[in-house]
Amino acid sequence: MSETANTEPEPGLRKSFWEHIEDLRRAVIRSAWAVGIALVLCLLRSDLIVGVLTQPLNWLDFLEKPQPTVTFHVGHTKFGPYIVTREEFPGLPPPELGAKDDAPHMNYQVGVRPDGDRLVATLTPLPPPQPHKPDSSLQVRLSNFSPQEGFLVSFKVSLYGALILSSPFWLWNIMGFVLPALNRRERQAIFPWLAWAIVLFLAGVLLTYFFLLPLALRASVMYSNWLGFAGADWRAQEYIAFTSKFLLGMGLGFQFPVVVLFLVKIGVLTHHDLSKYRRHVIILNFILGAVLTTPEVLTQVAMAIPLCLLYEACIWIAWYWDWKQRSGEKAAARLRLRLLLLALLLLTACGWVRWDATQHRNADGRPTYFWSRLKPDSPTPPP
Repeated sequence: MSETANTEPEPGLRKSFWEHIEDLRRAVIRSAWAVGIALVLCLLRSDLIVGVLTQPLNWLDFLEKPQPTVTFHVGHTKFGPYIVTREEFPGLPPPELGAKDDAPHMNYQVGVRPDGDRLVATLTPLPPPQPHKPDSSLQVRLSNFSPQEGFLVSFKVSLYGALILSSPFWLWNIMGFVLPALNRRERQAIFPWLAWAIVLFLAGVLLTYFFLLPLALRASVMYSNWLGFAGADWRAQEYIAFTSKFLLGMGLGFQFPVVVLFLVKIGVLTHHDLSKYRRHVIILNFILGAVLTTPEVLTQVAMAIPLCLLYEACIWIAWYWDWKQRSGEKAAARLRLRLLLLALLLLTACGWVRWDATQHRNADGRPTYFWSRLKPDSPTPPP
């Protein structure tokens, strides 16, 4: 017993309480320096971060069938795009041959010309910009309604960007403070969980950014239009706060499987407990969707479905772990042996079929497989 204890790797040098406090202070200072330097860099290019956060506003029509639209330009001011039909606006160009949809997007410059004693309005077609991207009929314009809002928005998005940009540095300092207290086995166990946590966080953020966020914004604009309100002007500060909360909340929501499976691994929960509390978790997912998204059903359901699917995956993974533990290593070895024998059998069968085809060739010299030779020969026609 003592020999086993001696071979167990030590967590590290034993330190006093104040030495641990000094290590923590050093890690916090280094992390703060990393965040501060990243904050300065992000403040210099905060327009790029704002562009990333506002990009989902350009995808509001990803579920919309293309429709003909016209946009009018008066000087440097743009009006539209407005959805029209060919009967309402006969000036639309004819549909192109072989086009998948009859949805032209026309831009006109509004002008005037004298006609005797009158001024006649004119519409001059403008060429589409290169590369051409049709204007969406659902457009939102972000605005600042106070002198300090622009600076506040810039600082907030720069702070979010700095935390993301400097995350490798402050994560490294945190791990440098925690890892010396763990032995080798505990270190090997923590890295897979940390990797899966990062992967699931990125998966939740990307799913929200490319699908759920445009869906929620589109539902908000359409609901405002249905109520008869002008839904095209939003406060920039509120939009940034909503988008950041939505992305961060979904990323943290995708950490739920890591927490659940960790509790299963240490024996606090079993797959029976997870199945028992399935209904409670479903309700919790819908409550989370109601808190983080817009208050309409479609977006809440779209957010709750991935979380429910992840919970179901946790139940199956917990069941597999329990089955593997109950069946023991011998049953798992037998299963691996059977799978290996099945794979060898399939490879042998494929090799024999290929070898047999090369031994029997047709008149053109091409290999013929045995199933083609099982067909009865066609009768020879009489002379």
